[in-house]
Amino acid sequence: MLLQDEQYIVHWLTQYGPLPQTQIVSLLRHKPPEVAAKIIRGLKRQQMIFDIAGGYYLGVDPMGQPDQRIIHAVWVLLQFADKVEPMAHYPATYPSQLFFLKEGMGYEIVVLYEGEQHLARLLQPQEELKYIFVLPHSGMAQELILPNAPCLFSSVASSAVAGG
Repeated sequence: MLLQDEQYIVHWLTQYGPLPQTQIVSLLRHKPPEVAAKIIRGLKRQQMIFDIAGGYYLGVDPMGQPDQRIIHAVWVLLQFADKVEPMAHYPATYPSQLFFLKEGMGYEIVVLYEGEQHLARLLQPQEELKYIFVLPHSGMAQELILPNAPCLFSSVASSAVAGG
């Protein structure tokens, strides 16, 4: 039987695929980093999770491939982590990557690469829902046709957001 924090880690990696180890440690925000590292080592010993790409990523499938859009969405989620319960975030419906609940409000994180501005038209706004667009540069925000819902914007410093 897995402890609660172990269950969280396995759940996150099952639903999102491989994530950087630093994100898993950050998602366990209520644990000191050295305790989170011990929990991760224990899960590896039990072969519940595996090192991927030399240990930079962790995953439940040793052959899993990280999804950079999900990784960018999780970086944004971590900005709200102190107000989001460990099990109150989930994969979202395309073109969004991640959905989370914060203080009774739903948020969808949408990671768009250069040239994908048209994907914002596919969003289906609902009451009590806000969108967070993750863009490679702020100029792209002017090119979006935004849904009829509150929208926030973010960027993640990485060449992968630029489509790499």
